[in-house]
Amino acid sequence: MPQPIATGRSDVLYVGSAAGFSGDRTDATGPVVDALIEAAGPAVLIFETLAERTLALAQLARRQDASAGYEPLLDDLLEPILGRCLKHGIRIVSNFGAANPQGAARHILAMAARLGLRNPRVAVVLGDDLLAEDESLWRARLPDRSVVSANAYLGAEAIADALRAGADIVVCGRVADPSLVLGPALAHFGWAMNDWDRLAGGTMTGHLLECGAQVSGGYYADPGFKDVPGLANIGFPVAEIHADGSCIIGKPSGTGGRIDTHSVKEQLLYEIHDPKAYLTPDVVADIGSATVTEVGPDRVRLTGVRGHPRPDELKVNICYENGWLAEGEISYAGARAEARARLAADILRERLKGLGLLRVDLIGVFSVFADDSGKSYSQRQPGHGRDVRLRVALSHQDRTAAERLTREVNALYTCGPAGGGGVRTSIRARLGLESCTVTRDHIHMRYAFIEDET
Repeated sequence: MPQPIATGRSDVLYVGSAAGFSGDRTDATGPVVDALIEAAGPAVLIFETLAERTLALAQLARRQDASAGYEPLLDDLLEPILGRCLKHGIRIVSNFGAANPQGAARHILAMAARLGLRNPRVAVVLGDDLLAEDESLWRARLPDRSVVSANAYLGAEAIADALRAGADIVVCGRVADPSLVLGPALAHFGWAMNDWDRLAGGTMTGHLLECGAQVSGGYYADPGFKDVPGLANIGFPVAEIHADGSCIIGKPSGTGGRIDTHSVKEQLLYEIHDPKAYLTPDVVADIGSATVTEVGPDRVRLTGVRGHPRPDELKVNICYENGWLAEGEISYAGARAEARARLAADILRERLKGLGLLRVDLIGVFSVFADDSGKSYSQRQPGHGRDVRLRVALSHQDRTAAERLTREVNALYTCGPAGGGGVRTSIRARLGLESCTVTRDHIHMRYAFIEDET
């Protein structure tokens, strides 16, 4: 049995990030694992693959197949590196369990057996699926809706407990993204759960790592203004976490991208409403007085993060059935292309009158604003775009009604303006999302080891 991460065994914990969302590159794992092995210290590899939309899609997948509902690229992510991680004692922590952490854990056990590896100890973090915990409570919150899922954002404690108990791999569903890093830091350093400054430091390290290559210049790049070299081979980040909660962010040698004070500061502020009060399940992090310092090429130190007592309540996302979304696209090019695209949209509006709001976008001209009502589109003066992709979308509770849009877009080939082509249509079930908070006494966070059932 592997030994748990030992408190005080080292003053540094190395954590590498190999994914920032579901669908991220799957070849980033190799260089990150190489860097963790080279570091020759206690190490953890994280994969952050879960977002609100991703979890909703996973819930739909599990409804169709009870064995599904976890990260679809699990094989591509783990197979190339699972053997080396087990050999070198690199723990793996991820939220790729999505709507089915137990299913993901069993899949990993089967993968290890198929690859001829030793049987890893795989733990799952439970308690985020509130429908499974208390279905009546969450259905009562939306009595007029067909509730599909209710998931709470868990914190880092169960992850830490599983690692202390000897888990090689910890599979989570909905946990807060930074908790994927804070959990290993808790297990390694033995920080108290009210040591707010250290918890905040570990949380902000997790925030820097959670989006993968964003902190390495991926989301930062803007040619001629913020140039980033080697983006085709961008390196995913590796953090050195220290016992005081500070960290150094770097990336594997020989990889592209850049890590400097600018890229780190941008990622620090990413998706944070209040830099002095970043709410997480574990701590309220405060970067108002934090310091970001370059300490070498592609190496940046973060210090001075402060922490405040964690919130009394946890965020919950409730997904419910919300009808069908139909989409259609068709292209127009050349002289008067925009006018022809607008005429096509007018035809569709007339043909689909009475079905509800029709979202119209002229991709290449006017498409990036929140304009479901069509008000901005109607008020915008026609232009002279010569390369226009018309997109229309309709949401409806009845599938048959929604399908009318797809048929009408196809009909534009011969019934619409001249020169339309490249039609694509789709229809899919739609989930609605409502967020709320609950007190912690509604949450029963825990971990459990999955025995090999293959």
